[in-house]
Amino acid sequence: MTRRNIADSRTIVTGASSGIGRAIAVELARQGADLVLTARRQERLETLAAEIRALGRRAEIVVGDLTDAQVRRAVLDGAESHLGGLDILVNNAGVAALGRFEDACPDRLRQIFEVNFFSLVELTRAALPLLRRGRQPIAVNIGSILGHVAIPHLSEYCAAKFAVRGFSEALRAELHGHGVDLLLVSPATVETEIWEQMLEETAPTAWRSPRGLSPPAVAVTTVRAIRRGRREVLPGLEAKAFHLLHRLCPSLVAWALERRH
Repeated sequence: MTRRNIADSRTIVTGASSGIGRAIAVELARQGADLVLTARRQERLETLAAEIRALGRRAEIVVGDLTDAQVRRAVLDGAESHLGGLDILVNNAGVAALGRFEDACPDRLRQIFEVNFFSLVELTRAALPLLRRGRQPIAVNIGSILGHVAIPHLSEYCAAKFAVRGFSEALRAELHGHGVDLLLVSPATVETEIWEQMLEETAPTAWRSPRGLSPPAVAVTTVRAIRRGRREVLPGLEAKAFHLLHRLCPSLVAWALERRH
């Protein structure tokens, strides 16, 4: 993978109105990137765009739901028309639900996959022609440690993040030699609004924590990994420890999961 300079990079960030997406957008702007920002909350996007412009960088917004193909097309058209192309695509938009799998209706699984997986895949597919013409292009997929180790009561979210990891690894290999890099970011718990904006919450879980990494901390790690040409990063000690423990002692992790839910 390629070491790159962020300055003057033309960037798309999805799910940019809060949390990790917002923090990554600000960090990229601080390092000289211009951005197209997309999410469903217009007022928050406008506030973020103003903050980025105050840093001396260009910022355009596209308000909408990325499960809509027309919204995805508008995001890419915005990068081409306002920024002149695309160098960095950050796929961050996501939703979650908390509860036992057997108690959920099928629509919960489908909605989570539509946002967390299918919209990411289809935006990436549509973006590849632009990325191939970009300067040191890279796609960045925001996954989760739960794409490595699944936990109870978040089965659909874990399944979607496992899918994102599998897709990322396969696509990275396909793009090798075509000049487009791919970075997978797999943090543990992050202090974002996803916990307050669950699609559904039907059961408690011992794995839900009020504490976690701050979005700016994840953003700094992510942008540094973009610069250094990394393939995957696991921001925070919790993610690294959980990942290592699962690899070295999978039966111990399974024992803990079966008893603590």
